[in-house]
Amino acid sequence: MIWQDLLTAQEDVFRVLEGGRARPAQRRDLHFNAGVLSFLVAKGFNDMEDPDQAMTMTRVAGFCAKEAEHPGLVALVDGLKSLIAYWAGKTSDALHYASQGTAVAETLNGTVGLWLLGLHARAAAVLGDAETVSAVNVAAAERREHLVLDDLDELGGMLTYSVEKQRYYAVESVALLGAGGPDLAAQAEEAVRGFSDPHNPNWAFGDLAGAQCNLSLIRLHGGELDGAAEAVRPVLDLPGTHRNNGIVVSAHRVHQALISSPASTASVARELREELEQFPARRPALPR
Repeated sequence: MIWQDLLTAQEDVFRVLEGGRARPAQRRDLHFNAGVLSFLVAKGFNDMEDPDQAMTMTRVAGFCAKEAEHPGLVALVDGLKSLIAYWAGKTSDALHYASQGTAVAETLNGTVGLWLLGLHARAAAVLGDAETVSAVNVAAAERREHLVLDDLDELGGMLTYSVEKQRYYAVESVALLGAGGPDLAAQAEEAVRGFSDPHNPNWAFGDLAGAQCNLSLIRLHGGELDGAAEAVRPVLDLPGTHRNNGIVVSAHRVHQALISSPASTASVARELREELEQFPARRPALPR
């Protein structure tokens, strides 16, 4: 619904910048706005399963952030590069960008540094590095205690990293290691509850779906087949307009875990596997 408005706003900012009439202080503000808008456009391309255009747009956002002399936005763009690589299956790149952004955000007090730690933990989990996952999640929990919100956090939305989102990322990093059990399942259920109120300003349908897929994975790892099917049901019922790239990848992770589950031959498992196989591998959330 806002895609064309977003593209128009981005074009307008660049047109003013290219006009050459802005004063130096105004140019910094314009570059900041251009960086934020390009960040959002890049996220849109990623949702549409177009990682190449998404990564190109993050480089535009990164250039603007440097011109604006805004280290927080520079770090945020590194985080988006990590996110794009993560969902594209380029895990080593995801880890590299997360580490690069963490170095930039080392002296910052906003949530961008926390987001980069969460991205680092998830990428490490895909690589099977349980020791790093644990260390990074502990560091993130400690950093949350000394948090001071900055101008990016005040803008909110995808430019801040809420407690709910931090919990979701931490659970996902452990779920990807193949962990299960009652304690982890309780944490995963709490992550789902964190995104269950659409009136919460930190709510996001994509994060809710990701948390639900993580809960399904953890229940599968713990041998709870019926509970796993129940957890992923809302994701399978999402309309096509809401099945963005991250949700599709998360759903297929459940499918892969189901195939290797000891209960894979049960009737519930067969029915769930068939539904997951029909979950489109490519269904962009936004029009091209």
